[in-house]
Amino acid sequence: MAIDELAFTPLQSLVGGVLIGSAAVLLLVLLGRIAGISGIVGGLLKWRPDELGWRLAFVFGIALAPVLFGLIASPPSVEISAGNPLLIVAGLLVGFGARLGSGCTSGHGVCGLARLSRRSLVATLVFMATAFLTQFLR
Repeated sequence: MAIDELAFTPLQSLVGGVLIGSAAVLLLVLLGRIAGISGIVGGLLKWRPDELGWRLAFVFGIALAPVLFGLIASPPSVEISAGNPLLIVAGLLVGFGARLGSGCTSGHGVCGLARLSRRSLVATLVFMATAFLTQFLR
């Protein structure tokens, strides 16, 4: 994937961060739930009828947001140079890592750090160090 570092958009990034933070706060305040995507999607597989509605709404909102964005602005161009087998292996590794780390980057990085969780701080540092190392070795 190629990212154009020169096309950084601070205003859009700020608005996106505020929206993500607001959604996380609302989910925590209104439902007492952490906005970790792996936990929300994983909860769909456990099939608890009392939690199905908000989980489906959250996942549907994540899927619908880029579509709505595409209607009002031109989406960024994304080029993925990896083949399907590598993408499948990468997805499985991400899922395994989320299970191993008791959450994903959104749960630990956005929600856990905001709650001053030490476990989330360590997890986020490991996520980021791994990302930096992977990019450096690439």
